[in-house]
Amino acid sequence: MLMARQGRHGATRRQSKKVSVDRWLDRWLDRVVTVAVVTALVIGLSAVLAHWLL
Repeated sequence: MLMARQGRHGATRRQSKKVSVDRWLDRWLDRVVTVAVVTALVIGLSAVLAHWLL
């Protein structure tokens, strides 16, 4: 029920020129953070496995 309306989030209004740049930057930052988190998880799990096996 709370997620029924997906209008504008937040109270600030953005200009139409900045919306596409903000959306592109937000998508790019989201991709970078996702890749960084997945990489950190893989490195951490491989370190734990190496510690157990060696």
